[in-house]
Amino acid sequence: MKHVLVVAHPNPSSFTHGIAHAYGEAVAALGHDHAARDLYAIGFDPRLPAEEIPGHKHYSVRDDVIAEREILRTADIFAFFYPLWINSPPAILKGYFDRVFGFGFAYGRKAEGNVPLLTPRKMISFTSSGAPQEWLMSTGSWDAMRTLFDQHFAGVCGLTVVDHVHFGRIVPGMRPDVFARHVETTRAAVVRNF
Repeated sequence: MKHVLVVAHPNPSSFTHGIAHAYGEAVAALGHDHAARDLYAIGFDPRLPAEEIPGHKHYSVRDDVIAEREILRTADIFAFFYPLWINSPPAILKGYFDRVFGFGFAYGRKAEGNVPLLTPRKMISFTSSGAPQEWLMSTGSWDAMRTLFDQHFAGVCGLTVVDHVHFGRIVPGMRPDVFARHVETTRAAVVRNF
């Protein structure tokens, strides 16, 4: 199996990057291949230009998107790693969805509507927030985010959501033993799902 890890955090020393690294080690231990896409490190431009919208008179897909799609083309599992900022993913990840997972790669069209093109691939997400998950759930934020960024996104693309692991109460200066516990949770999710 090949996993593509899409990481959306500007700080390479962040909790998000640490969990992505633990995930990569865990899939490697299973004998799976993986490739990481650090969206900030590669300087991904999340802005969707008018020319990349199907139907535009000068429609074309830019080279950066073509290159990303080539990397993703052979993936069996898409693993997303991101913090929740104002209870949603960073803008760079939404832009990555819009541009890379757009028309012609993740979905096509026929008379009845959209056709998913990434079936039977899988999707797993790892998120973090300063707020506890219980608070996200009590405010409706959790359900809204899961509906839009898990079920809807996966449905349009034809992906099967296998898990969404959330780490709440993540704060700078976390004790090493707490981080180690979260690493074990990440590894357990890999073993459980793959």
